[in-house]
Amino acid sequence: MNKKTPSTFDRFLADPEQKQLFEDEYHELLLSELILALMEEDHISVRELAKEAGISPTIIQELRSGKKKNITLNTFLKIMKACGRAIIIENPLEHEKIKFTLAQ
Repeated sequence: MNKKTPSTFDRFLADPEQKQLFEDEYHELLLSELILALMEEDHISVRELAKEAGISPTIIQELRSGKKKNITLNTFLKIMKACGRAIIIENPLEHEKIKFTLAQ
């Protein structure tokens, strides 16, 4: 029998508190990377995005840098709308989608 020794990462994630901390920080990183990618793709500056979304440039900059955490759904939707995007939540088992957008 060849028993595989768990990696340091696997041992780290075996602790529920550490796993939750990792997941929280990973989600924050994903949000930051998403905003950076959309801004780069759309060739839009922090000030332009903030103006288009109707929010402070400081909020955009803090989201990009990972300093800002726990933004509201409304703020996130404003940023996505300003980037020409919508949020879609999909239930793949039932082939149903729910699209979230801000009222025009």
